[in-house]
Amino acid sequence: MNTTAIAFFMIVVGIPVIAGVGGDMFKRWLRHKEAMTTALNAQTAEKAAQYAAQVERLEQRVRVLERIVTDQGLGLSEEIERLRDAPLN
Repeated sequence: MNTTAIAFFMIVVGIPVIAGVGGDMFKRWLRHKEAMTTALNAQTAEKAAQYAAQVERLEQRVRVLERIVTDQGLGLSEEIERLRDAPLN
């Protein structure tokens, strides 16, 4: 084979094959990145929900403490015991 035939073969067959394999690899990489982004978004949403629930629990506790401090009619220890036995909402 002469160099012209090899060059022609590389242009006609080699370049399209290399471009096809490279395109397929890029598509796989892109799907992987999309999957990783979806997983990260789900994880972030789950953590946000956990933080929101924790904030809600802390706000409930603060409300209880405010009621204890501002309620002058009951004894402090009686109020603490009553609230300790009450179910959390």
